[in-house]
Amino acid sequence: MNLEQNFDVTIITQNVDDLHERAGSTDIVHLHGELLKVRSTQNQQLIYNWRTNLKIGDLCEENHQLRPHIVWFGEAVPMLDKAIKITAEADILIIIGTSMQVYPAASLINYIKSKTPIYFIDPKPTIEENQYSNLKIITEIASKGVAKIVNELVQ
Repeated sequence: MNLEQNFDVTIITQNVDDLHERAGSTDIVHLHGELLKVRSTQNQQLIYNWRTNLKIGDLCEENHQLRPHIVWFGEAVPMLDKAIKITAEADILIIIGTSMQVYPAASLINYIKSKTPIYFIDPKPTIEENQYSNLKIITEIASKGVAKIVNELVQ
């Protein structure tokens, strides 16, 4: 069952691929950028879809070199403020398949409202239920864990 048929779903992902789009999700925040896009090295607002090899000499409309539209180690995460806002307003938080070790993404859990249910799906969870009063850990692979949550939420 597609959660988007019953809920307003926003996916916040650290992945830089387009797997969520190919799976049919429609509202996705790519924290670390997207490999199938490029942006200007001088004007980060100039972002283009890009499906071929990027080369030195590929320029934006302002005549500046293009670069992959991803966040390199040590760079700021431009979508973080948007992700914080979404998390702070969420009615439910579902965390899937992460070590909770990559920051600042791992800190998003700290922006959730105090009574908001949190589900953490991972076969080897790295956090414990006693860390958050509203946390439920599902020790399953993503596909099985998501199915459990969907069944619980749509009943």
